[in-house]
Amino acid sequence: MATVQLFTQFPCKTRVSIPPNSKSISKPPILVPMSSIIHRPVFSTRGIAVSRADFRVRATDAPGERGSALLAAEEAIEAVEETERLKRSLADSLYGTDRGLSASSETRAEIGDLITQLESKNPTPAPTEALFLLNGKWILAYTSFVNLFPLLSRGIVPLVKVDEISQTIDSDNFTVQNSVRFAGPLGTNSISTNAKFEIRSPKRVQIKFEQGVIGTPQLTDSIEIPEYVEVLGQKIDLNPIRGLLTSVQDTASSVARTISSQPPLKFSLPGDNAQSWLLTTYLDKDIRISRGDGGSVFVLIKEGSPLLNP
Repeated sequence: MATVQLFTQFPCKTRVSIPPNSKSISKPPILVPMSSIIHRPVFSTRGIAVSRADFRVRATDAPGERGSALLAAEEAIEAVEETERLKRSLADSLYGTDRGLSASSETRAEIGDLITQLESKNPTPAPTEALFLLNGKWILAYTSFVNLFPLLSRGIVPLVKVDEISQTIDSDNFTVQNSVRFAGPLGTNSISTNAKFEIRSPKRVQIKFEQGVIGTPQLTDSIEIPEYVEVLGQKIDLNPIRGLLTSVQDTASSVARTISSQPPLKFSLPGDNAQSWLLTTYLDKDIRISRGDGGSVFVLIKEGSPLLNP
């Protein structure tokens, strides 16, 4: 438009020339102002002259297919942006809650509101028909399942904490593995359950647990020996007994390697109590929200998702 305004500042006129051999026209040349050409661009549509400005208005405002498609596209983009904003807000709210264990009542209310808003915008209304999205490892980020809180509490086993709770779904074989990994000063260990699942509705699956597994402890194979230790304000030099401590370290490393090479302990889970169902109320490539048969809610984030790093 700046170019058009620049041109109109000059009193330029366009000369329409007449062929010299023409006899039918004897009138002098016609001078046409440039402004009339530049400011009034027109084109013909089925014999009707329509200006570009009029066409733009009509193409946008008319309830035709093109206008409806543009409007639908804009609404879809806005919906995706709003969903992404809610996902990020939820992930930020979950940070520091220790999977819900240390969340205050105000934080729980805020999380519950964000969960409800996300469920209303679920992009996958039939999760069991989108098994490719369910497939993979999911990390538990939050739960209201109170029976899990004693496990999350760090006061049960001294110096041992829950490092990760995850659920791995294999949609090809219809299996689910729930796993809890513990971490301590001497290494890590895990307890898991293996289950089969059956699709009961577009959102609900029935889970039957078949086997429990106590993993082999992965003990650290090295113990750092400091140069000294401080006892009651006095520094004790450990160099004189470093040889003895090195021997103890070698023995500990050997024991750790022996224990870590043992197979995990497996046991069966018989009975009707080893069954449950799960309702997926929100699912996309990053977040899965599920509700259990006791009304508890679970928020899981896909392994590798940027939402795991708030």
